Amino acid sequence: MNQYINEVNECLMDYLHTLKPGKVREAMIYSVSAGGKRLRPLLFIQGLRSYSVDYRPYLKIACAIEMVHTYSLIHDDLPAMDDDDLRRGIPTCHKQFDEATAVLAGDALLNEAMNIILTMDLDDSLKVKICQLLFKASGASGMIYGQQQDMYYENHNASINELKDIHHHKTGCMIAVCLECAGMIACPTDIDKLSKLGFDMGLAFQIQDDILDVTSSTEVLGKPVGSDIDNNKTTYVSLLGLEKAQDYLKDLYEECLQDIYALSINHGLLIDMLNKIIKRVS
Repeated sequence: MNQYINEVNECLMDYLHTLKPGKVREAMIYSVSAGGKRLRPLLFIQGLRSYSVDYRPYLKIACAIEMVHTYSLIHDDLPAMDDDDLRRGIPTCHKQFDEATAVLAGDALLNEAMNIILTMDLDDSLKVKICQLLFKASGASGMIYGQQQDMYYENHNASINELKDIHHHKTGCMIAVCLECAGMIACPTDIDKLSKLGFDMGLAFQIQDDILDVTSSTEVLGKPVGSDIDNNKTTYVSLLGLEKAQDYLKDLYEECLQDIYALSINHGLLIDMLNKIIKRVS
């Protein structure tokens, strides 16, 4: 998958360097090029490839997905939110620059994610549909709603259903939309099935995140461990205990496999992505 990551990175840098120079552009480039697993753009690319669709004409959509994701991380790390010092093993955007620049860099990435799609040489109706999917997933009824609930439950105990609701929106929406966008291009009749797979993957991603927060190290994880405890957050580990959370993750893995095998595609490509999400160590 390194080839696809390199192509996404090159496309991102080419686009960002067309923007007006200054501190905000520097912060955007700093945050986007800070590494990361590129899981979301990879999931979009592998979703297309699983239907034997050439991903190259749609590479800017993969970039837009990563730009929205990076914007969310910049804002998530701000003092008013999670107040984190490290992201992807380096200082967070507001620590490297300043808080105002980080806010503007996040805002700019969100806006440019739409612009990069609108500049694509694709049918206008398809571009509109992709934008609708992506910005609904990241908007006030999607990722932002999840972030709102996540902040609320820093000072309130969440039940298992409330926790699922948080991460269905905060994490699941931006993972599901990668497959939904691929489906919109490759096979619109499969979008509902792809969406379910994406949300199941998103829940699995979050449970693994909660597990790593108590079992990993800052050096391996690239961000402070134990931050959920420090922020009084309810997690799958705090609710279920480590062993039951790990069992829940195994059950979700099997459910994701069933989701994948329900599709008439090259199953191996999405199974590889599932393993990348569930078996990751950072």
